[in-house]
Amino acid sequence: MVLICDGHPVHKAKAVGAWLTERDGRITQEFLPPYSPELNPDEFLNQDVKTNAVRRRRPRNQKELLFNIRSYLQSTQRQPLIVRNYFLAPSVQYAALSG
Repeated sequence: MVLICDGHPVHKAKAVGAWLTERDGRITQEFLPPYSPELNPDEFLNQDVKTNAVRRRRPRNQKELLFNIRSYLQSTQRQPLIVRNYFLAPSVQYAALSG
C-alpha cells in the first residue's frame, strides 16, 4: 500500500515515520511535488464539494455551511462509484488501484 502525501509538515512528522515503521514496510510513503493540485485526488473531492454541497444550496451562515458539507460528504461516502470517479482523470490515475 502506498500513502500519498503532499508537503504538509504533519506528513513528515516523526510520529508518521514511526507509524509507518510499525507496519513493517507494508505501507510506503510517497510525496507529491510541491504545489501540484492536479496530481492530488483530494482536489477532485474538494471541487465536487464546492460545486455540489456549497454552490447548489447557498448557506445562510456557518452552521448551515457545515451541515451541507457534512451531509454531502456522508452521502458521497456511501456511493463508491462517485469516489472511484475522482481517480479517472489521467493526472491522478497513478493513485488508482488496479482491478
